[in-house]
Amino acid sequence: MARLSFLDRFRPVGAPGPAGPAGVPAADDQGPAAELGPVFAALASDVAYCVALVEGARRDADGEVVRARAQAAAILSKARLEAGAERARSAAQIQQAASLRDAQLLEQARREAAALEQSGLSRIPTVVAEVIDALLAAQDAGQE
Repeated sequence: MARLSFLDRFRPVGAPGPAGPAGVPAADDQGPAAELGPVFAALASDVAYCVALVEGARRDADGEVVRARAQAAAILSKARLEAGAERARSAAQIQQAASLRDAQLLEQARREAAALEQSGLSRIPTVVAEVIDALLAAQDAGQE
């Protein structure tokens, strides 16, 4: 039997004129498989190409994920190594700042102590005179 086309599905109807019976499928026993089989057969190579393309993309994506994980691990390892050095550098800066602050406080305390000492030394003659006067006044009061 010759290959059926889409138009072969319908019986020819009568000549134009008064209404007659409508066309009905001529070969209903073969169904859509007979019509669609050649179409799917023609698409088989395209489907195989698409499957291969998808598999290749999956392999590429898996490779990218592996490379990204390796890169992330390298970045993390480098960061961990640099963290110790950064902590040491920060500790040294903090210690240096504390030493500078301590030196400034010590210098300020020395200046204040020197000012107090100078103030005290300048008052000694006056205090000595007051004490002597008080002792002499007490002695004079005791002799009278």
